[in-house]
Amino acid sequence: MAADSDPESEVFEITDFTTASEWERFVSRVEEVLNDWKLIGNATGKLSLEKGEYTSGTWGEKSQDINFADFKFFITHYFLKQESEKCDGKDRLEEDAFPLAMQDLLCMNNDFPPRAHCLVRWYGIREFVVITPGTNCEAIISESKCNLLLSSVSISLANSGCQVPMFVQIQQKWRRMYAGECQGLGVRTDFEMVHLRKVPRQYNHLAGLLDIFKSKIGCTLSPLPPINVAIRFTYILQDWQQYSWPQQPPDFDTLLGGEVGGVEFGKLPFGACEEPISELHLATTWPHLTEGIVVDNEVYSDLDPLQAPHWSVRLRTAENPQCLLGDLLTEFFKLCCRKESTEEILGRRSAEDEGKENSDISSALSKLTEPAATVPISKLSVSNMMHSARKHIRRHRRIDESPLNTDILNSVLLYLFPDAAVEKSTENSKNKTNSCGKVDQDKNSDYNLFLHLKSAPSDSLTYRLALCVCLVNYNHGGLRAVAHLWQEFVLELRYRWENNHLIYGLAGGPPDLRCCLLHQKLQMLNCCIERKRARDEARKALEGSKERERKVSGGCQNSCTVPAYATVTTSSNSTREVSPGKSWDSWSDSEDEFYECLSDQGEVEAPHTEGDKEGSKSKAEGRLHPYNNMTLLNSTEPLYVPVTQEPAPMTEDLLEEQSEVLAKLGTSAEGTHLRARMQSACLLSDMESFKAANPGCVLEDFVRWYSPRDYIEEEVVDEKGKMVKGMLSARMKIPGNMWVEAWESARVTPARRQRRLFDDTKEAEKVLHYLAMQKPAELTHHLLPCILHAAILKLKEEESIEDIPSVKKNIQQATSQASKLLHPHNHDYKKLEDFINQLMAMETVITRARSLKAKFAISEGEKGEDKGELEKFVSSLLEEPEVVVTGAGQGPAGSIIHRLFVSAQRLADFTSDEAALLSPLDEDLGHERKSTGGSNKVPDFPSPAGREILLRTCVPRPAPYSKALPQRLFCVLMREEFRLAGAFSLDTSFF
Repeated sequence: MAADSDPESEVFEITDFTTASEWERFVSRVEEVLNDWKLIGNATGKLSLEKGEYTSGTWGEKSQDINFADFKFFITHYFLKQESEKCDGKDRLEEDAFPLAMQDLLCMNNDFPPRAHCLVRWYGIREFVVITPGTNCEAIISESKCNLLLSSVSISLANSGCQVPMFVQIQQKWRRMYAGECQGLGVRTDFEMVHLRKVPRQYNHLAGLLDIFKSKIGCTLSPLPPINVAIRFTYILQDWQQYSWPQQPPDFDTLLGGEVGGVEFGKLPFGACEEPISELHLATTWPHLTEGIVVDNEVYSDLDPLQAPHWSVRLRTAENPQCLLGDLLTEFFKLCCRKESTEEILGRRSAEDEGKENSDISSALSKLTEPAATVPISKLSVSNMMHSARKHIRRHRRIDESPLNTDILNSVLLYLFPDAAVEKSTENSKNKTNSCGKVDQDKNSDYNLFLHLKSAPSDSLTYRLALCVCLVNYNHGGLRAVAHLWQEFVLELRYRWENNHLIYGLAGGPPDLRCCLLHQKLQMLNCCIERKRARDEARKALEGSKERERKVSGGCQNSCTVPAYATVTTSSNSTREVSPGKSWDSWSDSEDEFYECLSDQGEVEAPHTEGDKEGSKSKAEGRLHPYNNMTLLNSTEPLYVPVTQEPAPMTEDLLEEQSEVLAKLGTSAEGTHLRARMQSACLLSDMESFKAANPGCVLEDFVRWYSPRDYIEEEVVDEKGKMVKGMLSARMKIPGNMWVEAWESARVTPARRQRRLFDDTKEAEKVLHYLAMQKPAELTHHLLPCILHAAILKLKEEESIEDIPSVKKNIQQATSQASKLLHPHNHDYKKLEDFINQLMAMETVITRARSLKAKFAISEGEKGEDKGELEKFVSSLLEEPEVVVTGAGQGPAGSIIHRLFVSAQRLADFTSDEAALLSPLDEDLGHERKSTGGSNKVPDFPSPAGREILLRTCVPRPAPYSKALPQRLFCVLMREEFRLAGAFSLDTSFF
């Protein structure tokens, strides 16, 4: 009894037979997706599509994940996008009409689309759904699994009322095997497929395929409704050898030898080293045939490609063909990632040699300043040190170990410094140097491209150096040759600095901050050479003038100018030499330091007038000319414009450095005061020059000339009448004003005796040291904008010859993109690499166009009409996936294509040695072959690489009294593939 009363002893097993299985859940999920995509009922769209709409139209795609238990599938909806306006009116489907997909099976306007999904090509449908296994899931191979999926599709279509065809991918993915179904009101279409490795012999022609089609549809009507046939044969042309390739890779060793003189270093190579077009595919099509019109069986065939009414051509391009410009840029860009210094690459001298021959520049300079020199000064000069260093490098480097061939090095240096080849006068050299950089500025529309890319003008030394470094790296030794060239280049710059020779190929004036930093450095060095050279000339002129009457003091006319009438902020960039701890007096002139002004030839000493005989306490110096007929406030003497020093030129890195120093002073009162004093060295220099040119002047006189807005004039009426009275502005009267303080401390010193605002010796040595310390990777970083600039110009030049609209548009976009990539100091190397790949792609397209023009003999002077048609044909080949040949085999393009195939066939009929001796087939031989035709053993065309046969009809199935429904069979016959894709419709109401 106890056991019976125990509740645990009573066990009830409940089985719920309403629980859904995994298969039912899968079917339900498919139906949900079809509902979400609104694929319920018949699709809306035009009954008949326009010709070629599958190719020209836009295809859409939607995808979702669905699971069958733990097996993952993708369900994807493909559809041709159509405008809704075009879907109304007569073309709208009736409610009880066949599904739109069944109408598409019979449509002939879009047979053999060149670019579409394989199911679109095989079945001609505009909308369908595909279920495929997930990415890492195994293929559906077993027959039971395939049947389970097909039944799921059938149930989903029936339950949802969807009339869009649905396919399931089965077998291995590479086989592209699909099975599917489309359901309508009382009709159904089954999509079936056969895929074999080899073509069965009995089905290797149209007659055998018609037998398959007729047996499959099983129509018992007599006579059988006509079967429409569309046939396309594809022929592949691979052998282009009989036609010369228009761009042979140049022999750089010959091109850049001593005979040429290095002029070719200014040209970037361009073009492909291999044929950029691997194959030409000719499709010959018979679009509208009926059974019985054409004979094609095991014994005989009427399908002659020359008689095909429709020809179309497509290209198979070589993948990433080797191109000269692209390789050049890639190899140059790789240098950016190298870490070695020039010394590490070229090797250092031994410690013993360093002890014996000290070639360090800094020690040479220090020894020059020592009071007791044990050797003559000439032996310790910087130029002598560099000369001995150059000799030592050449002596210890064997000829066979030299990274860069001597002849090539001389050619490069002659190209970079052409003025070194001919002895020129100083003036001619100077004039040529200053004018270089502006040559053809107005003529060349691409001249200002360097402003967008922050590179350098295309006729400058920096630009030419970039070209040389790039070519030397690519053709003449790589990294070690680049390091050698850079070392020689820096030595040449030092030689020019030491010997006062201006650097060829640089525009005059201060550094152009719009250019790359390396170009600015070279311009800075040129400024130093100009100042030093002018100073030396002024010194000689001054010594010569002492022997004559002292009416004009010696000096140069180039480096001292009248300052702009501006406030103190205009000279804020010229006080880098001033130490913030010095007083105003110490910032002016010292007893031992003086500056021979470079414009003293223009100085006019104070005239000796009668009023001057006794009243003038000091003699005026450094005058240029009277200023606007003004007189000094405290005397009747005219106010003279003084000769002043030019502000020091600055490169962008020096400006940044100065900005950082000024920013670190902070915002305190002391920091602000110190910052203002640091920025006022140029103001102090101008005040001292003004005092020397205008003895007895006051601050108000200086302000009237230097900053007229700070001198206010008012009309005052008194007993004597109206008078004009002037006074300083309010800001000039602020206590502790920098101008007042500077004026009180300024000495009476003409510009030629002032301390230099710009120490050209110091700045030149800084520039030379900066250049000498550059690693090859850093040099590449500096020159990269110039090389990309040159590459864009080269692409523009080559594109203008070929006239390719897409490339022209891409070049414009690339220029805009490059300006964004090259302006930041820290370049994004990944984006730059992608950018170089874009340039390479454009080069490849241009090369393809050039190759096609050579193949189609456009440059050989064809007839006017034919040439225009051929040019249009070649242009279309580059832009479109498939191009129709006007006139088929009888048109101008078709005749050339025929000739190409005949030549390839003739070469294939000979051995390789015999073929090499054959010349390209000329037109006469081509016409002869046409006339003799069948008598020649070698056919004009090879056997087709692929044959596509499309069979269509509309017959009642499965019974004779059923509705007449569309039937379709697409056959693909290739050397190693046989595919049948059939769509067979049947009546589900009357069967």
